Amino acid sequence: MDLITQLNAYIPEDDREAQEKEMILSYVKQHPDTVLFRENLAAHFTSSAFIVNAAADKMLMVHHTQRGVWAWPGGHADGESDLALVARKEAEEETGIRSLQLISPVPVSLDVLHVHGHVKKGKWVNAHLHLTTAYLFLADETAPLWVKEDENTAVAWLPVSFIDDTHFDEEDVYLYTKLARRAKRLLTM
Repeated sequence: MDLITQLNAYIPEDDREAQEKEMILSYVKQHPDTVLFRENLAAHFTSSAFIVNAAADKMLMVHHTQRGVWAWPGGHADGESDLALVARKEAEEETGIRSLQLISPVPVSLDVLHVHGHVKKGKWVNAHLHLTTAYLFLADETAPLWVKEDENTAVAWLPVSFIDDTHFDEEDVYLYTKLARRAKRLLTM
């Protein structure tokens, strides 16, 4: 499925989601040759995996080294237009889990995420936007996990009830709550 088809398959549920989808599609049309590469300094694609157990009451998260918070696994597209594949690859690399089952081939969320300027591996990275696709995956919570030491300090199954303002900032609470709700709905259909 090509990039535009993947994005068009996503059905927004509210005005915020509709506007973010419209912005992402517009940017893709304006920058078709660079939007999949981080060399596009203004905005580029990332893809993330929201991984849940069979009951959808736990989520697999990594403790992100750069941000110092619990986060979903994910990463840059780096030229790959199959964004579900990017999400799977990043999740496997960052968690060690190999028993991932894609719940839906359609993204369950499209989000424009702000990245503050920061130093990574000794180099300055300017402030920019991540045009993020999210895919839902199901995994066996007894499967072995590992830490990818250059990216995270821990990997753990956390209860969905962990999503609150004491553990996450406002934007992450919005994002993870939305994804947890959609995972529960898709797994109980």
